[in-house]
Amino acid sequence: MTAIVTLPSFLSLLFFILLLSSNPLPVSSIVCNHDDKKVLLSIKAAFSNSNHFASWTDESSCCEWSNVVCDGESGRVMELNFFDADFHGSIPDAIGDLSYIHSIVFYKLPNVVGPLPSAISKLKNLVYLAIRETNISGPVPDFLSELTALNQLDLSFNRLSGSIPASLGDLRSLTSLDLSGNQLSGTIPPSLFQKNSTTEPPSLRLAHNHLTGEIPPAFGKVGFFEIDLSQNQLTGDGSFLFGRSKPTGTIDLSRNQFEFDLTHVEFPEAMNTVKLNENKIHGSIPAQITKLGSLRSFNVSHNDLCGEIPCGGEMGRFDESCYLHNKCLCGKPLPPCK
Repeated sequence: MTAIVTLPSFLSLLFFILLLSSNPLPVSSIVCNHDDKKVLLSIKAAFSNSNHFASWTDESSCCEWSNVVCDGESGRVMELNFFDADFHGSIPDAIGDLSYIHSIVFYKLPNVVGPLPSAISKLKNLVYLAIRETNISGPVPDFLSELTALNQLDLSFNRLSGSIPASLGDLRSLTSLDLSGNQLSGTIPPSLFQKNSTTEPPSLRLAHNHLTGEIPPAFGKVGFFEIDLSQNQLTGDGSFLFGRSKPTGTIDLSRNQFEFDLTHVEFPEAMNTVKLNENKIHGSIPAQITKLGSLRSFNVSHNDLCGEIPCGGEMGRFDESCYLHNKCLCGKPLPPCK
């Protein structure tokens, strides 16, 4: 499977790590917690690549080890960040004993396999969990709903299968969920983001899966920052995701089987990306789209749209490929209307 990196989510991942990693004390002055050190050595033993873990020795402080970030005062492990490394094995149960950890990242590790260990559910202080572009498999586990502090969950571009657990809707602090690029099937749980206690608009990315059914109507009440449902087999109405007063910047419903009238849709004023191509959408393109000053990406090709393409605003930046293969669209950049 070819992994497609979504730039906004990857940049947010890096920003979050850099933010948590800022520490006023030099690493060499931090005394590593003894219990955490034992846990890390167990994690090292679970993965077969001694070169990658060369700095992880009994003789040195674990706060000096590569991929590890400690709290400057307590010496407790706060972050475990593995990027683009060549070690083999499954994520061990021992990871659940890093009881103070806030952030775990496994990124671009093709030889990390097996299911997510249930011991992860013990990490009640975990805010950020990103296991991306690995070969972990099995279902998206229900026990993730026990991570009550979780703010961002990224399990994209792995080999996860089965359905999306409705229990993820119990994560009241969750503002970003990315399950793109897996083998997930079934319908989208209507519970997602319905209990959120934060004021931050959530992001939902479920692209490149095998999801079916309709978008839950409850999503019409959620002011998403970003929603990407592209490349599934979803059907029905997607128009209620739009709305002039919503904070949404990106809506990508492309390559599905959505069928609704675009004529009276009102686009969010902050919208920068609209991708509706390769569906069964009918009606015309609303003239209000010319008022969107931040619009940078727009594609409605391969639908059943008719009428004149609105002129003005940012519409001049989009070429004919963004409109091709519709029922009867006309006007610049397509041939003139008759």
